[in-house]
Amino acid sequence: MNAKTNLLQAVVMSVLFIGVWMVFPRAVAAHCDTLDGPVVATAKAALEKKDVTSVLKWVKEEDEKEIREAFKKTLAVRDKGAEAKELADMYFFETLVRVHRAGEGAPYTGLKPAGTDLGPAVAGADKALESGSVDALVKLVTDAVAAGIREHFTHALEKKKDAEKNVEAGRDFVEAYVTFVHYVDGIHLAATAPSGLHGDSEKPAAESGHKH
Repeated sequence: MNAKTNLLQAVVMSVLFIGVWMVFPRAVAAHCDTLDGPVVATAKAALEKKDVTSVLKWVKEEDEKEIREAFKKTLAVRDKGAEAKELADMYFFETLVRVHRAGEGAPYTGLKPAGTDLGPAVAGADKALESGSVDALVKLVTDAVAAGIREHFTHALEKKKDAEKNVEAGRDFVEAYVTFVHYVDGIHLAATAPSGLHGDSEKPAAESGHKH
């Protein structure tokens, strides 16, 4: 394998890695690990009702025992004062979110503060479920996708015009081309993938059949 081939492969792998993050920039900053996210909201309600049932949907069956035990421990100390209640609740929130994230195959880096900005798509998804209408969310996402595709296409097209001028210009085109192809391929794979746990969305671009 010659030096030119090694260089091209290095460029391709770097661009592919960047492309995955461009398509899925918030995959590792899930909505579920914020203090005002749906997992913690469910946990708070369950603790007040002293009934763990509602939180079990957030974890896999094999993890249910751990959550039940954590819930019992939390309830046992919640009535020992305000400070004990706060610490006990936080222990349960941390445990539940950690186990939930592990079940998705996603890393857990601690609870994020309430009000953490996760972007308009996440907020739009919540609003869509609350209102029962997905139209505004569809427009938000499709407008962003269209703009992104046009931007990458325009850049690649401009680079293509000078691709045969010299080696350096040719490499500039290759980089723009690979970025463009993986960008649209990653979006298409995400759009056509079967629905499931949102941890699965971290895979499509990396598993693409395109290996330029």
